[in-house]
Amino acid sequence: MFTGIIQSVGRIARLEPRGGDVRLTVDTAGLDMADVALGDSIAVSGVCLTAIAVDSASFAADVSNETLAHTTLGKHKPGDPVNLEKALRLADRLGGHLVSGHVDGTGKVVSIVPDGRSLRWTFEVPAGLARYIAHKGSVCIDGTSLTVNEVDGHRFGVNLIPHTVEHTAFSARRPGDAVNIEVDVVARYVERLLASGDSPRLDEAFLKQHGFA
Repeated sequence: MFTGIIQSVGRIARLEPRGGDVRLTVDTAGLDMADVALGDSIAVSGVCLTAIAVDSASFAADVSNETLAHTTLGKHKPGDPVNLEKALRLADRLGGHLVSGHVDGTGKVVSIVPDGRSLRWTFEVPAGLARYIAHKGSVCIDGTSLTVNEVDGHRFGVNLIPHTVEHTAFSARRPGDAVNIEVDVVARYVERLLASGDSPRLDEAFLKQHGFA
């Protein structure tokens, strides 16, 4: 599990074809790798990957065809910036929201508009993901925990403060760029409960309180 609070911006070092899929090597920049061991999880722009080789300034991970097909990792090239976060420890602060690192799909940047000292970003997602995005709910974009300002059909907006832009790969994003989307796991559980015939009934007040109605 992760929090969606980016710890460092790394860069893609190598993408090596290996037996039909890819071995990815990431330069980790300022990420402290001292406590990372083989087999540990690291989120790369929101994608949970298993470290199969580690040193003080980089790590390597095997990326399956499933991951390549459903995330932006298959579109990256050497030198591209990526958001990095090590796996959550039980004693860590939960500054964002609980993030699994299991990307639900990709969306795209529609627009970036100044809003005071912040930037208001609009994203578009497929219909299958739009249903899980709620006003004032949480969404994880490229591994970053963000709060949804508004929802309009398949599009939604968020505000990014200068600190977030400067300390994440959002500084390199432009309209038209693809991004990884992970919806709030609570939304999926609510849907599952509503669809289950033997689940407790969730009343309208509960749904409104949590942004799902």
